[in-house]
Amino acid sequence: MRFCVVGGGILGLATARQLALEYPDASVTLVEKEAQLALHQTGRNSGVVHAGVYYEPGSLKARLCRRGAELLAAYCAEHALPYEACGKVVVATSDAELGRLHELHRRSIANGVPGARLLDAGELRAIEPRVAGVAGLHSPTSAITDYTAVARQMAKDLTSAGGQIRLSARVQRVAHGDRAELGTPVVVLDGGDRLRADRVIVCAGLQADLLAQASGAAASPRIVPFRGEYFALVPQRESLVRGLVYPVPDPDLPFLGIHLTRRIGGGVLVGPNAVLALGRESYRWRDVHLEQTSQLVRQPSTWRLAARYPRVAATELRRSISRRAFVAEARRYVPELRASDVVRASAGVRAQAVDDHGALVDDFVLDQDGPIAWVRNAPSPAATSSMAIAEELVARLTEGSVPLDASPPTGER
Repeated sequence: MRFCVVGGGILGLATARQLALEYPDASVTLVEKEAQLALHQTGRNSGVVHAGVYYEPGSLKARLCRRGAELLAAYCAEHALPYEACGKVVVATSDAELGRLHELHRRSIANGVPGARLLDAGELRAIEPRVAGVAGLHSPTSAITDYTAVARQMAKDLTSAGGQIRLSARVQRVAHGDRAELGTPVVVLDGGDRLRADRVIVCAGLQADLLAQASGAAASPRIVPFRGEYFALVPQRESLVRGLVYPVPDPDLPFLGIHLTRRIGGGVLVGPNAVLALGRESYRWRDVHLEQTSQLVRQPSTWRLAARYPRVAATELRRSISRRAFVAEARRYVPELRASDVVRASAGVRAQAVDDHGALVDDFVLDQDGPIAWVRNAPSPAATSSMAIAEELVARLTEGSVPLDASPPTGER
């Protein structure tokens, strides 16, 4: 059996590792367009290990987040990787938010979130003394880790099991084969190099829709890149929070909202906001990719999305420009926080799928076209869920009828 995995983020690495472990006699090759692994979403997130509080019971997110969190905790313990169960509080700042807080508690119970419980104002203060709210929801097993370190260990596992990693190998498309070997997928790289494999799993993140379309798969759902910008607490103010402090999400808004996140190794992030990025990998305002921006503007789904959330877009843009506006949102539940308490920190770009009607696709989307599997939408909690998503992808793809053999992958010009 010949497997090829496209994408060297944590999801691609977890999948390739899973294949190598389940099929020790097979050949597993991972290809990544960058010169190093985990460069984009994996290496540019807050490091939170989600427990499953937010997700609709029965959804892929709910199921794979719970399974993934358990697998990830065990994996970090096994390999002595950074992991801290610092806990999370979701804070209701007014009575108007209590209904949504109770709904999160219902979801937590339905999803099997360990130890999830509602808090009154006094209990909330006992856990987070500097946080103000009328009530809260505590998830004691929510944690933080270093996903780049996890990804590196997965890469070691893959190569130790005989798998190969090809860096600086940009994929142009995945074809369904030719007359010489009808139906066998062919991964076509820049420069004309071609890699045959019996089965291919594409974990392309920010490039997911572009690569699918170039390969003849459905163009929808489209990826709209949203840049999430962070501030960091100055060291003398890191004592404002003990763990993870989150707002009650508004179901009418597209993203979770600004929160405070302790980091492995020290530091506290405040954020992120969510502004449209002017390129798939545009981590700063001045990083403008004209072709990608033009393509984004031409997509009807982009305009339909903008029409759904005009005030949200304006608010997020204001927070991107104004530090005071950014901090004011977090000050709703950490009243002592001031603009002078924070400094600019990193930014990431979220690959968010949008359907043809301009609606954000909430759940994970895992598609399959014969011997090719496509990860079409894997936003948060994809890093938490990565090992469980890998199990799911491998189980789905290897249930097919393509004959098993131990032939090595073939590269040709």
